[in-house]
Amino acid sequence: MNREKITLTGAQETMLATLYGRALDSHAPNSILHDYEAGRAVERIDYDFRKTGVKGTTAAGVALRAKTLDDWTGGFLAAHKEATVLHLACGLDTRIHRLAPSSSVRWFDVDYPDVIELRTRLLQPPAGDYQMISASVTDEDWLDQVPDDRPTVAVFEGLTMYLQKQDGKRLIQRITTRFPSGQLLFDCYGTVGIKLQKLVPAVRNADATLHWGIDDPHEIEGWHDGLKCIDSLRSVDMPGLEQMPASGRVGMWMTAHTPVLRDVGRILRYTY
Repeated sequence: MNREKITLTGAQETMLATLYGRALDSHAPNSILHDYEAGRAVERIDYDFRKTGVKGTTAAGVALRAKTLDDWTGGFLAAHKEATVLHLACGLDTRIHRLAPSSSVRWFDVDYPDVIELRTRLLQPPAGDYQMISASVTDEDWLDQVPDDRPTVAVFEGLTMYLQKQDGKRLIQRITTRFPSGQLLFDCYGTVGIKLQKLVPAVRNADATLHWGIDDPHEIEGWHDGLKCIDSLRSVDMPGLEQMPASGRVGMWMTAHTPVLRDVGRILRYTY
């Protein structure tokens, strides 16, 4: 089997860490996410995944975060049989494979052209009404390709921290202005997490830089009329933490009981 040589750098390279985390979790005896498509993709990549620093405990954390966003996305689709999904900065995430939405759902995966090309080569094409858009999510014109006639859920994992705040604000305003109703689902770092970014091997080894930290999720509510935060989960409070290895549970407990660290990361859900 020919393996795909990876030449990505910076923020784009860090997507390999989350892919590897989901793949490791898929091989665990008590897998959280069961992302076997991620496991198959890793086998086809020529890359030293040791650079990511991802091991069993980290992989479980990656899987739990993804599962929370999957569950929220699935809940939205259950409530809206005909909906649009915007999967922003999708990287090599196999969310559409995990959720397997019905044919009445319109799904768009959006990322840079070189990432979309890599997806095409590495991942099985999903069934249903599925399209890929080759663009930076901060570009102004890619949304013109998405019809605005349905409730729309935008899910973006591992994106906000790589944006400048003004670009994140503009992206959120463009989405909430274009579509009649929907939800925004995403993870973020607090400003402490941004300051500690070089302690994250995947960020440090890829020579990536994090910019935007969110300390007050309610600030974002003021960016569009009717935008409301309905869930703000600290990373240390994610559902399913009991499924982590013992070392991970201890680490989360210590983080939760250290005031300066307990808000280092969150998963947020907004409705509009």
